[in-house]
Amino acid sequence: MWIHILVFFLTFFMMEFMAWFTHKYVMHGFLWNLHEDHHKKDHDSWFERNDTFFIFYAVVSISFFLLWQNNILELGLAIGLGIFAYGLTYFLVHDIFIHQRFKLFRNANNRYAKAVRRAHKMHHKHTGKEKGECFGMLIVPFKYFK
Repeated sequence: MWIHILVFFLTFFMMEFMAWFTHKYVMHGFLWNLHEDHHKKDHDSWFERNDTFFIFYAVVSISFFLLWQNNILELGLAIGLGIFAYGLTYFLVHDIFIHQRFKLFRNANNRYAKAVRRAHKMHHKHTGKEKGECFGMLIVPFKYFK
């Protein structure tokens, strides 16, 4: 039981690294064509091509659930839930809190919330795929807490 809880939290925290890596080297790399509309609002749709990255991670999470359900990987449930929990957190922080795709969490003004917003604003300062910064989401460089 404890190993499952540990694996859940390790998976959740490893997803921050995966999000940073994917954002920097995949989204701002060879799949820029899917991420570009997130930086350049040249469309009227609420949906963005960038939203397809959610589908990718959902499929990965579901795959671990299926591995667990079919008795192939005992820790599959913990891993799948860790990925799901990070995805939900990402949606809440990035899409709702930062980008206000739904008008919630508008009054969160503690130091951490302000730092997350500042770091993300610096990331969006660059509209091209080059010269980006602050590719993570939950772990914010200390300079943005000032």
